[in-house]
Amino acid sequence: MSAKPIRNVPFHRPSIGADEEREVIDTLRSGWITTGPKTKRFERDFAEYVGAKHALAVAHCTGALHLALFALGIGPGDEVITTPFTFTATAEVIGYLGARPVFVDIDPGTFNINPARIEEALERGANRNVRAIMPVHFAGQACDMDRILAIARRYDLKIVEDAAHAVGSARHLEGRGMVRIGTIGDLSCFSFYATKNITSAEGGMVTTEDDGLAARIAVASLHGMDRDAWKRYDQSGSWFYEIHDTGFKYNLSDVHSAIGVAQLKRAGEFMRRRTATARAYNEAFRSEPALQTPYVEPGVDHAWHLYVLRLRPEQLRIGRGQFVDLMRERGVGTSVHCIPLHLMDFYQKRYGYHAGDFPVAEDIYSRCVSLPIFPGMSEEDVAWTIESVLGVIRENRR
Repeated sequence: MSAKPIRNVPFHRPSIGADEEREVIDTLRSGWITTGPKTKRFERDFAEYVGAKHALAVAHCTGALHLALFALGIGPGDEVITTPFTFTATAEVIGYLGARPVFVDIDPGTFNINPARIEEALERGANRNVRAIMPVHFAGQACDMDRILAIARRYDLKIVEDAAHAVGSARHLEGRGMVRIGTIGDLSCFSFYATKNITSAEGGMVTTEDDGLAARIAVASLHGMDRDAWKRYDQSGSWFYEIHDTGFKYNLSDVHSAIGVAQLKRAGEFMRRRTATARAYNEAFRSEPALQTPYVEPGVDHAWHLYVLRLRPEQLRIGRGQFVDLMRERGVGTSVHCIPLHLMDFYQKRYGYHAGDFPVAEDIYSRCVSLPIFPGMSEEDVAWTIESVLGVIRENRR
């Protein structure tokens, strides 16, 4: 029977404090708890944070991605190129619209979509109905957007960025310098789920520079009503409303937005703490031959939503599953990101994908493990996580 762990370090704990409490209480006491003035403030603050012209708050990132594709007119028979190394929401929203996800493999260093594989998929001629590319900024590291932008221009494709992991991430772009994620593609979609870099408990945001796309998303996010229909219960509003387009129920409440407003003020602090933890991990694990630390491309500000360590199984007597169990025995929570979608029964039956189609994604999945990396981790938490990882490795080396 294993000894009781010295510390318990969860995989994630949201950093909620007095500022979040004050904003929520202010909202509750205002009498306006659904979509309203606090949500509008969150949108303005987030647009300023990323440098975007428009930011539209929605119920979750899944809704943001759905609305982005809907606003572009993606529909039955269309195809969207994306990566299988992501959460299912990325691809399932393509299916919502009757379109087909075209998966391509990832870069073995960054785990991001590989631009060379995008070009191959387009050059083969089999995918004749591709209308958009959906890159995923995995773990908080921005994709190679210069190359993806060039491909999109060449083939007249739209870009919807899945930035669920990428609040605070930035990348150097040719002719523009360092650019924060949220202003590069036609539309960018963010998540404020409980585990994300900033949270509103549940929530998402779409950013764009395009006035027309922003207007269509604003209407579609609330049943196709006028974009300011929420004001009909305000003193300045009217009971009358019109339906202008197909719509969905994707609006974000002021209670959720209140948390987001407070969290956004702390985004810089959160990112500094995540970065410090990532550096400590890198320093501790870099010289261990059984481990492979994350690669960060030059010219990228990594948001460190995830810290994904890779095991080298040839050096160990245990596999990834046993590693996770042994870490749990030491009181450290871990996770796995991500199970490639083409290995899932649904994607195989619906779209004809098979194991072996994307060998890089499969190799990374077979040996990756995500360690705790949240702003509330103490120095002792980080030290115990490091000690636990190295202890498991030492005890199970070949």
